[in-house]
Amino acid sequence: METEPRVARLRALAREPVSAASLAALRVIFGLVCFGSSLRFLSRGWVDALYVRPTHLIAYWGFEWLPRPSSQGLYALFGAMLASSLAVVFGAWARAALCVYALCFTWIELLDRSNYLNHYYFVTLFAVMLACLPVSARLSLDARRRPRLARAEIPRWMLWIPQAQIGLVYFFAGVAKLEVDWLVRAEPLRTWLTARAELPLVGPWLTTPLAAYAMSWSGAVFDLTIPFLLLARRTRVPAYLAVISFHAITGMLFNIGVFPWVMVGVTTVFFDPRWPERWMRSRAPAPSRGEGALPSRLATAVIAGYFTVQALLPLRVYAYPGDARWTEQGFRFGWRVMVMEKAGDVRFRVREPATGREWTVLPGEFLSPTQARVIAGTPDMILAAAHILRDEFAARGVRDAQVYADAWASLHRRRSRRLVDPSVDLARERDTLAPYRWVYPDPDTAPSL
Repeated sequence: METEPRVARLRALAREPVSAASLAALRVIFGLVCFGSSLRFLSRGWVDALYVRPTHLIAYWGFEWLPRPSSQGLYALFGAMLASSLAVVFGAWARAALCVYALCFTWIELLDRSNYLNHYYFVTLFAVMLACLPVSARLSLDARRRPRLARAEIPRWMLWIPQAQIGLVYFFAGVAKLEVDWLVRAEPLRTWLTARAELPLVGPWLTTPLAAYAMSWSGAVFDLTIPFLLLARRTRVPAYLAVISFHAITGMLFNIGVFPWVMVGVTTVFFDPRWPERWMRSRAPAPSRGEGALPSRLATAVIAGYFTVQALLPLRVYAYPGDARWTEQGFRFGWRVMVMEKAGDVRFRVREPATGREWTVLPGEFLSPTQARVIAGTPDMILAAAHILRDEFAARGVRDAQVYADAWASLHRRRSRRLVDPSVDLARERDTLAPYRWVYPDPDTAPSL
């Protein structure tokens, strides 16, 4: 019986009208970050380096059918991303603009898994999420053009959706750090910080064990607690200052792209929903009366299904045998942020069964420098590269080519170990969701040099 009043209070809180200004500010911030990120990608020549010049692109499992655009098509996609992100900023056809941005961005990212970053996945999710919310209710050209879209208030549950998504990112990033290497050996931060010895003033300190342990433990505590501290009114301000400090430090020390600034921007959704109103000069529409509406049954089911998937995807890593940092099965899309440093080396042996002829092929001979570097310690990409070689040799007239990989990797400066069984013909193996039988499951049990 006690649960009924609690459910009633929760429903009342979900329907409580709050200012729509916070959601509008979130749209503007997200649009600005997307615009800056796309412009940065173009200005640094990464479109050519990562998508135009490579002879082969290593598509994600299940998305091999996705067409590879021409160079003009790729630049057109980036042009659409720039235009749509600006439209998001100004709230001009914002919902359609978010959909266009998400479509173009996701298409580009699915072309080659060697370019995977956690924040790319986050941007796709967030763009789709915002497209489903009334982001044009305030501070938008849409509201001026179509006054019926203008709303002073929204139900509180609409803010819970982006808050929950951000909270999951932080929380599972913290869960991934609850393992021996991170807490007991302070790896991989000890390795990474050692490479920052040349920094003025702090460089010598960063190379000490104390720095590695302090940053490892504080990082785990930060990720696990920050969503809850941002939700509580009393701790919100110091928590947000911690967000700024944490991401500023990681952004300066490590090459992690725009992820720090994405998170600093979007966590403003935890503030009091009225926080942007002091900077809004436009006249707000009249506030609604009474409580807001709860989502429909269909919308509730979709939201519940979405967050169930978002909670299960990071947990799937524990369904696979062995060390996920070694096999990397279940590693992507699980918010396992900055928990692994793995150096690898791989070469392929191609054999023609009919004649016994053999060829040794290095990754750099048929892949781009970025691809060659990434695949060395990544089993599923080694498999994809083996399939590329199989098809290339078939085009040369080599029938039923067998492809074997001589792959070694070192996790967190340990002794190099075999990553892939060299006796398995990878040309005949398929990429599936099942555990890889041709990958040694754990570095401690794999053959060593």
